[in-house]
Amino acid sequence: MKKSLRILIISCIALLIGGTQTTMAQADDWQTPVMTLGASLTNSQRQGTIDVLSSKINNRNFQQVAVNGNTLVQYLNPAGADFTSNSGVWSSALIEKTGRGSGINVEILKYNGRNNITTITANQYRNAALTAGISDANIYVTSATPIDGSGALAGVYAAFAQNGEQLNQSQVTAAQDEMGTLSKINNQNQGQNGYSDAQLNNAVAQAKRQMAQIGPNITVNQITNIVNNTINDNHLQNVITNNQKQQIINLMIKIRDSGALKDNNFKQQASKVSSIIKDNAHAIFNKVNTPENQNLLQQIWQNIVNFVSGFFH
Repeated sequence: MKKSLRILIISCIALLIGGTQTTMAQADDWQTPVMTLGASLTNSQRQGTIDVLSSKINNRNFQQVAVNGNTLVQYLNPAGADFTSNSGVWSSALIEKTGRGSGINVEILKYNGRNNITTITANQYRNAALTAGISDANIYVTSATPIDGSGALAGVYAAFAQNGEQLNQSQVTAAQDEMGTLSKINNQNQGQNGYSDAQLNNAVAQAKRQMAQIGPNITVNQITNIVNNTINDNHLQNVITNNQKQQIINLMIKIRDSGALKDNNFKQQASKVSSIIKDNAHAIFNKVNTPENQNLLQQIWQNIVNFVSGFFH
């Protein structure tokens, strides 16, 4: 009896050790950055893409994921895209997981001195990644040929799936809707005085954070008020049209319905995305936050704060 018990205990310990080793191996795998490479790249373009992306991680080891038409169909078509298995993919990405709380950092890298991502901005990538459920990662994007950049984002989704983090398809679909909506609004307002892509994406990131504070049961009226407030806070009230504002509201409803707000980490990541956007465009935000661009109530409140502070000092 004692011998049987001893064998059982040894077997359990071995099982636990084996399970621990498997878990650690999976965790270590994700510590290795993942490079997603467009399947349509020529051999020289492929090597050039590897050189551009790997330079951001000092050319250390990385995993590789091939992104082809099937990848686009799987991740992007549910949002209304019409890719096929024969669709070409050139835009590529490198994903590096970072420490908890570091947020989502995105950098679009030049290929042979040229930015070939023609449509999607770094801020749009950030917001889409946030909506899709990605957190705490450095994402580097490039393309050997001019292209909108959708393939790179599909590759990011595929990279997470390869490392055992299957993203919620409803959130991925909402992220793709967001990408299309913000890209369209950005294009419509290019060159307008008082507008920048950073302001628009910051308004959206702030809206997500405020929505997350209320939770998944937030109402349409609450979402509408939040969008109105964040547009005003980013001084876009005289730029964003009512139609564009309604598009953003509809987008926020889709994000709510995707289940994104159920993630306890979503609020922190949204706040971090907002901070990163403002840090990277501090010149723009310093300009729009000048007294002449503040509304009357903001100026009155700031004057009160300044008076009280001066009194106590």
